[in-house]
Amino acid sequence: MKKVILTTRSAALLALIAAIALFSSFSANRGGEGFEIYLNSKLVLQQFGSNMNTIKSIQLDQRSANDQLVVKYYHCGHAGKNRSIAIKDARNKILKEWKFTNTSAASLSISDAAMSCKVKDILTIQKTNPGQLSLYYSSDEIPKGRLLANIISGDLAKAK
Repeated sequence: MKKVILTTRSAALLALIAAIALFSSFSANRGGEGFEIYLNSKLVLQQFGSNMNTIKSIQLDQRSANDQLVVKYYHCGHAGKNRSIAIKDARNKILKEWKFTNTSAASLSISDAAMSCKVKDILTIQKTNPGQLSLYYSSDEIPKGRLLANIISGDLAKAK
C-alpha cells in the first residue's frame, strides 16, 4: 500500500513538473531581443522575437509635435552599447541620427534603456524630405542597424 501512495505522489509530482515546463515554453521570452516605441508614455508599437521581422508603421502628425518619441531596444534583456536611432529616407540615407550613452550593467533600468527624440524634429525632416521615412536602431550588437518602423505623416495617411 505504501508503494502505491509513493508512486501516486511521484506521478503527481511528475505531472506538475511537466505542466510547469509546458507553461514556460508558451510564456514570453524575457531574455530575447525586442523593442518598444512610445509617444511620451503611450506604447504605440512593441515587437519581440519572430515578430520583429514584420515591419509596421507609426503615424506622426502636428498633433504630436510636442511629444517625445521613445525607443527601448533590448538585447537579451539588456541595453546595447554605443546605441543610436536614425531616420532614413527611401534610399537608406541617414537624414538624422541621435546617439546615446552607454549604461552600466549594474544600473540598467527601463529608463536607462530609453532613447528619445522630439517628434518635432522628425516632422521637420518629413517636410524637407517627402516620401518614405524609416526609423532604424543600431548598436555595437547590430552595427548594420535594424529597421524598427516606417514613419507615416498625418498628411500621407489622409491622402491614402
